Amino acid sequence: MKIKQLAYGAIVIASLFTNGIAKEKFFVVERESSSLAVIENGLPTNHMQNMHNMNHGVLKFYDNDAYLISRDGYIMRFNPKTEKKLNEYKTSKSAIGFVIAKNYVAVANYDDKSVDILSRDLKPIEKIKTGSRNVGIKVYKNYLIFSEMDNDSIAVYKNKNSAKEKPNFVLYKEFKDVGVMPFDAMIKGDKYINGFFQSPWFGVVDLDTMKFEKIQLKLGDRKPVLKVPHFGFWSISDSQVFIPAVGDNKVFVYTPDFKFVKAIETKGLPVFTALSPNKKYLAVTFSGKDFPTIQIIDTKTLKVIKTFTFDGKVLHLRWSKEKPQLYVSVNDSNKVVVLNTTKGWWINREIFTIKKPSGIFIYNSTEEK
Repeated sequence: MKIKQLAYGAIVIASLFTNGIAKEKFFVVERESSSLAVIENGLPTNHMQNMHNMNHGVLKFYDNDAYLISRDGYIMRFNPKTEKKLNEYKTSKSAIGFVIAKNYVAVANYDDKSVDILSRDLKPIEKIKTGSRNVGIKVYKNYLIFSEMDNDSIAVYKNKNSAKEKPNFVLYKEFKDVGVMPFDAMIKGDKYINGFFQSPWFGVVDLDTMKFEKIQLKLGDRKPVLKVPHFGFWSISDSQVFIPAVGDNKVFVYTPDFKFVKAIETKGLPVFTALSPNKKYLAVTFSGKDFPTIQIIDTKTLKVIKTFTFDGKVLHLRWSKEKPQLYVSVNDSNKVVVLNTTKGWWINREIFTIKKPSGIFIYNSTEEK
């Protein structure tokens, strides 16, 4: 009897370990195989198939829904707990970014040069035709903001209806000639911040006053850009803003009101600047010959404290919010490397059987949202 009780107890403990302790579920874009890998407790548990072209797959969560866009213009909704697809809708031949609000989803399209407004269950509501590839799409209050790459402009649309009604967007403000070829944007509070391929500044829109400002960058001799630097909310803390330079081996540091602090020299041309949950460290990825390398910057000293070089291109990384770990997708080696981020910075484990990984996205699998 005691043996049976002990065995049952072991099963309960194992079940708690696998199902209850780890809150984070990692979804990893498998770039070449139209699939998403799922990692829990440091182990691969599933490969979600038939997710269309994942060459630039982007995943976001809202409440208990997961939304994913594919490079070939599909947006999909699935349950992140059961990992079952619920529905999908094709907005265009090529989609690049999207945002989720309480009562709508907005998708920025490259090819057919539009922005699609959909219901939360992906029923079409409205198509905003811009005549441009659209990037850097964000939401602020009842505004929808995005950059028009081919028009060198930033558009602000206002929802005339309440959050309980079907959205009805009208053009509210357009900022023209803001810079040549805007490519991405981030938002912090009421500030919309975007970068440009061919202008030596970044732009800031104050969404409360609807005023635009150019912030000059201290660039050296610019090099050819092989991969677009990506902005994101993870590059902003309460006291610092980190901007990856376009065509220069630097990460720029600014105050929240955009006073220049420092240009941190890096090993290569930066792509991602990812801030740790405690805001103590910044992880930087690179393009070109430095694709296999990441560097860690101490945000207090603003110095590079660690460099890792892997056996393949690093396409993305993500800090765990639950454990002192950094997940790194090493594309050529079909693996995700987990770094321990406590004192010493060492490789905790390598997770294999992840096919051509790129984007890493985290869902908190036990807390209701």
